[in-house]
Amino acid sequence: MNFLLKTVTRLVLAAALATGVTTAAQGSLIDRPEVRAFASEFSIRHGIPEEEVQAILAEARHDPEVIERAERPAERLSWQRYRPIFLTQERIEQGVEYWERNEELLEEIADLYGVDPEIIVAILGVESRYGSHRGRHRIIDALATLAFDFPRRGSFFRSELEAFLLLAREEGIDPTEPTGSYAGAMGKPQFIASSYRAYAVDHNGDGRRDLFDNSGDALASVANYLAVHGWKRGEPLARRVEVTGAAWKDLTSPLNRPVRVAHKVNTLRDAGVIISGEIDSGATVALIELQGAEGAEHWITHRNFYAVTRYNHSALYAMAVHQLAEEIREARRQ
Repeated sequence: MNFLLKTVTRLVLAAALATGVTTAAQGSLIDRPEVRAFASEFSIRHGIPEEEVQAILAEARHDPEVIERAERPAERLSWQRYRPIFLTQERIEQGVEYWERNEELLEEIADLYGVDPEIIVAILGVESRYGSHRGRHRIIDALATLAFDFPRRGSFFRSELEAFLLLAREEGIDPTEPTGSYAGAMGKPQFIASSYRAYAVDHNGDGRRDLFDNSGDALASVANYLAVHGWKRGEPLARRVEVTGAAWKDLTSPLNRPVRVAHKVNTLRDAGVIISGEIDSGATVALIELQGAEGAEHWITHRNFYAVTRYNHSALYAMAVHQLAEEIREARRQ
């Protein structure tokens, strides 16, 4: 069905909803008072006819798999189990191939935003296997399901549903069509709707920020996101360290939120962190502990690592991106 026909169909459905006529397209979600309340509030805030909002939400379906996956995200795994998901020879080789295929574009974007090209490639590798695996859940279904049937984070996902409906209007996207992750992330770089609206860029100047099919827009949007959150080209992300005693434990950062640099190198050394090689004693870093295949691993992380944890609030995610980027860069040199 083309976009015009879908628009007409939705307007017909809107009229039916306004007059109380029940249709098969309504589904179960729109009959719930909290969903109708959301539609009403959205309409008031953004000046969009309530019937139009209801008509879109009438096409949303509860997706039970979304709830199951939200209850057991990969980021809850140990580093020992998380790392092998992304650090595979196949993904490294695909990263080298992707970089070589898009080398000119990547260098242009890296220079424009001051972000190292290997990290842009690695983020696409972790997020969507370089754009080839973008998720199979309809975004409207995933967000509506989490917004109204996942109380622990319902408020967050209602805001993301609101952002998605606005994004669809702004970018000319049919809100019933895009598919993505169980959490509503979409496109090659898997941006959630609020990030899409805030950080996506129109790199090729065609008037659209297309993260689904336009590689330039996708790569530039990743670079822009990192640059806005403090990335500095050529600076390090993380360094493996050793520890002695127990005082260092009080200085470790949580693994499930952005890893902010909070301690001077000398403070960590005084607490029993052994840092080899040259490093500015007055530099500000963070300390994390991961459970690897051979036991506990300790790392100091820098502000570039923090920038990656703003993309995804998991230290495991940022470490996977860091190590995949290193592997791709080294493989490309061979």
